[in-house]
Formats: sequence, C-alpha cells, structure tokens
Amino acid sequence: MTCDEAEVLLNALIDGELDAGHAREVEQHVAGCQRCAATLAATGLVAIVLRNDDVERIQSEVVSAHLRSLQAGHLTDVLSTDQHTVKPWFNGKLDVAPPVVDLTSQGYTLIGGRLDYVDARAVGAIVYRRRLHVINLFVTQTASTEHRSARTETFQGFNIRTWSDGGLNYWAVSDLAADELAEFGDKFQAATRGNASG
Repeated sequence: MTCDEAEVLLNALIDGELDAGHAREVEQHVAGCQRCAATLAATGLVAIVLRNDDVERIQSEVVSAHLRSLQAGHLTDVLSTDQHTVKPWFNGKLDVAPPVVDLTSQGYTLIGGRLDYVDARAVGAIVYRRRLHVINLFVTQTASTEHRSARTETFQGFNIRTWSDGGLNYWAVSDLAADELAEFGDKFQAATRGNASG
C-alpha cells in the first residue's frame, strides 16, 4: 500500500466507512511508515481504531456467551418469570444488581437470569423470549454515567442492541430481527426510566 492509498483510506476510516479488512491494511501500513503514523496521530484516529477493536472484541464475547447459553442447561441460573424473583437473585453476586423488568404484556417474556462472563468480568444476563427466539440482555457496571444512545449492529449473524444509561452498559443479543430487537431495547429502556422516576 502506498502513502497516497493509505491517506485515502485514513479519511474513509475517520468517516467510519472502512471495513475491518481495509482498516487492518491501513494499520499495517501505518506501523511501518512514519509519515502516515504522524498523520494518524494528528487526526486522533489512534483512539478510534483502538476503540473499534475493543467494540469488536466485546461483540464477539457477547455473541459467544449467547451461543453458550443456548446449550442445554446453560440458559438460566434462576428460572422465573417474576422480576421480583430474578432481580434479588443477583444481589451479592455482582457489584450492582441489573434492572429486571417484566415485558410479558408487550410480547417479551422474562424467563430468568444467570451470571456470565464478558471481557473477563462477571456480568448479569437477563433472559427473555420472543416467540421461539431467545434474547440475552447482558448488563455490566461502568465508571461512566453518560447516556449512550442505542444502536443495533449485526455481528456473526446475530443482532446486538447496545446502549448505556445510569452507569450501566447493556448488550441485547439475539437472532431476532433487528427491528424487533430494537423494539425490545426501547421497551426495556422505557420501563427502566419509568421505574427510576416512579
């Protein structure tokens, strides 16, 4: 790759228009080229590239945890459709018990919860069902209390809906259609905001 090609791709990377393969090519070129490395550091893109790698790694881990949960006997540690049974079950097992809401009347049936591991940390997994589709909602505490708007992405054939709110990070993972998973996320967020204010 020439410096001119790398410069064009750097601009595409800044705009979020570059796929992972081309991003790696740019990283390899930059690693061996002082001129392009200086350009990359000047744009602040180093942090963006590292953040994107981190996001992909976390996405891979939540999909792996979702797949593990679908094996017989791994879906729940506490099997209950009652949020008042599931939420207290997490007490003492995690730094913060994740919010648990009953969305059964809205088409998303609470079936239980379990402990899982993402990014080498214990996380709460709240399990819902929509028809024959399982939704794993992974919840972990974060140092930031910043609200991050929800977004849906597809990774390894699964849809992932992510957002942050109130010092917690959320990843909803399922083979459910992206629009239904987005609807689930919106309903969950609306219910947790309602509980916080009520």
